[in-house]
Amino acid sequence: MLSSPNGLPASRANEVHEYSVVQALMERVLAEASARGATAVHRLSVRIGELSGIEPGLLASAYTLVKDNGLCDASELDIRRVPAVWACRDCGRQVAKGEILRCPACSAPAKLVSGDEILLERIEMEVP
Repeated sequence: MLSSPNGLPASRANEVHEYSVVQALMERVLAEASARGATAVHRLSVRIGELSGIEPGLLASAYTLVKDNGLCDASELDIRRVPAVWACRDCGRQVAKGEILRCPACSAPAKLVSGDEILLERIEMEVP
């Protein structure tokens, strides 16, 4: 059985990671809901980058466990996966997936322009 640096089985370490991400997400959602006097949260929309280290299925499972707190009981989690996109630092030309991370036009190193994000895009809530 593979293990992670913290001694947990690798699959269990991933679950713990997603659980902590959901806890941070819920803290932010509850703060926003409280600031607006919301009576319920109906839906959260998040963007998860391909290289973020987050497994969407584990994130959804963790969300189901954590959301039971009153305001978010019936809320849904919409997860949009964002592909990794690399582009030239100098000219902006996109580098194709699987290619060497250098610009095919000018040979400058490529930089990651999307695909590592974990972003709360939208909170749908009921406000009186």
